[in-house]
Amino acid sequence: MGMLTAARLRRAISGTRRPDSSYDAEAGQSLVRVVLTVVVAAYAMIGNLLELVDETADLVFQIYMPVFMTVTCLLFAAIRLWPGVYHWRRIFCMVLDFGTLTLLMTLGGPFMAPMASLLLWVTVGFGMRYGTRYLVGATVAALVSLMLIAVFSPFWRAQPYLVATFVLTSLIVPFYANLLLADTREAYRSADAANLAKSRFLAQASHDLRQPIHAISLFTNCLREAGLAPSERQMVENIEHSLQSVRRMFRSLLDIATLDSGGVVPRMQAVPLGAILRDVVTQHQEAARRAGVELRLVETGLTVESDPGLLTVMLQNLVSNAVKYAPGARVLIGCRRRGPGIDVLVIDRGIGVAPEHQPHLFEEFYRVQPPGRDVEGVGLGLAIVQRMAQLISAGVELRSVPGRGTTVALTGLCVTEPPPAPSRPDGRPRSNPPQSLLQGLRVLLIEDDPAVLLSTQMLMERWGCTVHAHQQPPEQVPPCDMIVADFDLNGPLTGGDAIAIARAALGAPIPAIVITAHDEARVRERLGDPGLPILPKPMRPAELRALMLSLRLARGG
Repeated sequence: MGMLTAARLRRAISGTRRPDSSYDAEAGQSLVRVVLTVVVAAYAMIGNLLELVDETADLVFQIYMPVFMTVTCLLFAAIRLWPGVYHWRRIFCMVLDFGTLTLLMTLGGPFMAPMASLLLWVTVGFGMRYGTRYLVGATVAALVSLMLIAVFSPFWRAQPYLVATFVLTSLIVPFYANLLLADTREAYRSADAANLAKSRFLAQASHDLRQPIHAISLFTNCLREAGLAPSERQMVENIEHSLQSVRRMFRSLLDIATLDSGGVVPRMQAVPLGAILRDVVTQHQEAARRAGVELRLVETGLTVESDPGLLTVMLQNLVSNAVKYAPGARVLIGCRRRGPGIDVLVIDRGIGVAPEHQPHLFEEFYRVQPPGRDVEGVGLGLAIVQRMAQLISAGVELRSVPGRGTTVALTGLCVTEPPPAPSRPDGRPRSNPPQSLLQGLRVLLIEDDPAVLLSTQMLMERWGCTVHAHQQPPEQVPPCDMIVADFDLNGPLTGGDAIAIARAALGAPIPAIVITAHDEARVRERLGDPGLPILPKPMRPAELRALMLSLRLARGG
């Protein structure tokens, strides 16, 4: 918090900012103007008390400074109430600033000579805040001010060399500042271009590599259910464990690329916290078993206002970190009320983190390697958690004691009323459907990747479905009860288009699922249908099966 405040103060004083920043330079300048007005008024009062200015100047200062203070405060309020680029307002401020400094230096004589430094500050400040054109305008205004001061002030008229020095300074410093400003902006543009290229590369690489990982995951799931011998089944489990590690790695890379590109827009809704926590714990039970970790969950019936996808990813990263860094120990997941909100805590009794590492744990690609152990991962988990938490107006706190363990808390979640439970037509709540409900379900499967198409078809057929598999939308749409389509079909049509074509051909709103290896938020935006469920690749077969069951049950079949 202190570093953030210092950065804001530095920007307000200097006017420097990134070209793409949302920082309001005019508001920062108005704040500096208010502060400097108070300082100059106090300085003038000191001159009056010490009788360092003549009576005429003192009288003018007593009349002018309150008027200038009033105008300054009104400008500050106007800029806060009506932000934006108003060139007339900026020009008025420029005239006001240079006019005031000219008056002070003309009437104040030697006592007001230090105001010359503010003249240079104001000149450079306009350029740093608003660009080259304003720098040129401010430089011209400074030269005019110096000329008027030299003509009408007896003190400055008697100091021609000092005036000449300030004139040259008012020309040289803004010119040099403009060169530095141009170089800085070019460096920012280059850095932004490189960062965007990195994000695009990560996103594309993640998409291309998710396809084979997704297919392998589905094939191994089919093998697990093929009646293998214990030794062969153990080999399949080892393959699945390795795939889980790769899957988590690519999800982290895609998450950070999506966050860098600004493509994550939270969709806040009422989220049953207990269901999210149970699902996260279930996902990590196998990893916990392999690490000898006792994974415990304190149940909760609370509902929070959050984005369910972002909340799930954050909790997955926190639990995954705890399991990796606390082998053979206990990990506890639970909630704690704090004021009007609630915190979700992940507490492990592992080896803890040394104090010198703790300030860097939320940096991207920063990893702590315990002595004698190789911990998998790329060092993005906590960085993703922190950035996603900011999107949902939550916080992240970490406390760790070497040898005693680590506690990470997701803080500031707002408690809300639970959503109404889905009901059957007769008004009774639905229960969890049995897997047999997929028996006989006719599925139109559209997937351009042959390996993914075959593995998904085999998986669905093992669930009892009748699958019509196609790499592109079929010309003759077969009768079906559900459509499962990949979003990117490597052609002019997307999965959303394929679903629309099939629904139009069958003349019915057939339940559908979109599967994608792209960013879910952008896919959702392109689909234009908020009710169409999306599953990210690589997915767990249980996720697909549960969604298919719920869609069939919702239709009454």
